[in-house]
Amino acid sequence: METELRVARRISATKERKKSSWVRQLWDGRWCYLFAAPALILATMFTFYPIVSSWYFSLLQWSGFTADKTFVGLANYVELVQDKYFWDAFLRSFQFMIVGVPIQLTLALLVAIVLNDQALKLSPLFRTMFFLPVVTTAAIVGMLMTLILSPFNGPVNGVLRDLHLITQPIDFLGSPQTTLWTVIAVYIWKWLGQPMIYWLAALQTIPRELYEAAKVDGAGWWRQLWSITLPLIVPFAIVIILVTAVGALHVFPLIQTLTGGGPFFATEVMEVYIYRVAFGGETGMGTPRLGYASAAGVFFGVAVMVLALMQAWGARSLRDFRSDLQSL
Repeated sequence: METELRVARRISATKERKKSSWVRQLWDGRWCYLFAAPALILATMFTFYPIVSSWYFSLLQWSGFTADKTFVGLANYVELVQDKYFWDAFLRSFQFMIVGVPIQLTLALLVAIVLNDQALKLSPLFRTMFFLPVVTTAAIVGMLMTLILSPFNGPVNGVLRDLHLITQPIDFLGSPQTTLWTVIAVYIWKWLGQPMIYWLAALQTIPRELYEAAKVDGAGWWRQLWSITLPLIVPFAIVIILVTAVGALHVFPLIQTLTGGGPFFATEVMEVYIYRVAFGGETGMGTPRLGYASAAGVFFGVAVMVLALMQAWGARSLRDFRSDLQSL
């Protein structure tokens, strides 16, 4: 009995010490928590709470503008998987990503390699010029590109006619055959500077001595790129690809300004579809369906999360593979 009491006292004393240590850690870091509190509160109000609310709203039949809410369970999801316009928008979002991201990353890498050359004296100026569209709002870019690409006295059509490449003006943003590719091109141009900065940060981690040694051994530019640059930036590339791919799925401001999802839903990606259903019904002119739009948002969010997890798993597998090679 005495032994059991001693053990119980030790356990109790250990718990008290752990509790005291935890409280002391909180007290020691009180200023850190105090300064982080505003950001945490804002994130809770405008990020975490809307995410949780969307899961709840997706189970309701609700317009979002009345007090009448009807719990329908998974009925919104059942209707969603039978909606042709939903699947078209869903696939179009990933089509946008699959086409736009590789082109953007390749161009950004080439630009970053050129601008990383120390012999280029105006490199900071060119970096600023490439990054300027990134900090320009999507609304301004959309309105500007609408004027530039207009078939009515737009400068792009004017140049193409002057070069005798076309006889009739091309309606870049008004034709279902060209509008999606035009929006992808505008997206690549606008956000090219962001992955360029990422690539520059990765390139600047490579010691210059490696390039100097390669030059001494007679390696040319292509051999240096293939044998030094690309292998050493692979760990960074996984993260850059992930960030850029997820960003390509969030192009609502640009598409809404350029085309509004048209013509004939040709550029309606998931975010535009969710906006249209949430505030204008399925036709864009009917009763708003916030519950149904929330179900679409949850479905799309889960798909993006799965994509991110797959890429994270791929990055981890690649690191393990490289570690195994180095240990051989």
